[in-house]
Amino acid sequence: MMPLTEIDRLKRTVTDAWVSPVADQVAAAWGRPPGTAKWLRSSACHVFVLPGDDQCYLRFIPDTCRGPAAVAAVAGLMARLHDKGAAVVRPVPSASGALTETVDTGLGAMHAMVVEAARGERTDVSALTPARARHWGRALARLHDHAAGLGTGLPDRFREIRLVPRLFAGDTALIEAAAGLTALMDGLPRDPGRLGVIHGDFELDNMTWPADTPIAYDFDEARVSWYGADIASALREVTDDTGRPDPRHRERYDAFLAGYRDVRQLGDEDLAHLPLFTGLNAATFLVRITQALDGAAETPQDLAELREALREMARTHREAVIAIDGRMRREARPLR
Repeated sequence: MMPLTEIDRLKRTVTDAWVSPVADQVAAAWGRPPGTAKWLRSSACHVFVLPGDDQCYLRFIPDTCRGPAAVAAVAGLMARLHDKGAAVVRPVPSASGALTETVDTGLGAMHAMVVEAARGERTDVSALTPARARHWGRALARLHDHAAGLGTGLPDRFREIRLVPRLFAGDTALIEAAAGLTALMDGLPRDPGRLGVIHGDFELDNMTWPADTPIAYDFDEARVSWYGADIASALREVTDDTGRPDPRHRERYDAFLAGYRDVRQLGDEDLAHLPLFTGLNAATFLVRITQALDGAAETPQDLAELREALREMARTHREAVIAIDGRMRREARPLR
C-alpha cells in the first residue's frame, strides 16, 4: 500500500468531477484527452477509469513508492500470461507501443500501465456456491501453471518480515513471534513444485466471472513465493485469523482445495503449512500498513476513516502473528 501521505497528495488534485491534472498527464501517454480519466481509488496504486466502449483502467504509482522495473515486471507478467491463454486481463500498449510509461507530472515521476476491463460479474463470499469455489481453486492452480518460469524481476513475497525488529522495537512478543515464523519458513522446501510466481491477492474482490472461470486482475502483489502462500491469501475470507477453515465456510474451503487439486498436486504436508503462510502473510501486511501510516497522523479528515481502519487492521494482523506462532509452537510439528 502507498503511504497515506502519498494518497493525500493525489487526492488533493482530484476535482468534484473526479478528474485530476496528474491523471491527465499520465493518460496522455495512451492518447487520452484531458478530463477522460476518472478517479476510482488509491491504495496499492492510483487507479482511474478510462471510460468508453473499450473501457480500461489507468494504474500509476509514484517513483518514490515503486521503481519502473517493478511496474514493468508486473505488466510483462500479465501480458505473457494472457498470451499463454491464462484468464487474466491484458495490459494495453501506450501510444508508443510500450506496456508501461514513466511520466513526469506535477507530483513527480509516475510509473503507469493501462489494463483492459475484466468482463463478467463480481461475487462475494456470501454468494459463492461450492461449485464456483471449485472453479476458483482451479483458476488459481492454472495461473500457477501458466506463470511457471515467468518471475523475472518480481521480488520475494516475505522480504518485509526482516524489518519487524526495526519497525517494532520494544514489541518483544511480536518480534519473537515473527522470528519463530521466519525460522519455520526458512526450513520449508523450495522445489519448483511448491515455489514459483504467485498472484499474491487472488481473493474474490480481484476477479470477475463471465462464466465459470474467473478472470483475474490487480497483480500488484505478484511475487515469487510458495504456492501455499497464494492459497492461504486467497482463502482468507473463508478461514479464521489463524488460517484454519471457518466452520461457516467449510464447504467453500473444501471445494476450493478440491478444485486446486483437480489441476495441480497439493499434498497433506502442503496443507499443513497453510496456517504458517497465514502468519507470514499477516506479518507482511503489518509491515506494509505500518509503513503506509508512517507520518500520517495529520492526514486530512477525509482520510481519517481509512487511517483508523488501517490501524485496526494492523492490530488484527499483529494478534494473528502472535497467535499463529504460539499455536505452532504448541503443536511443535517439524517441517519436512
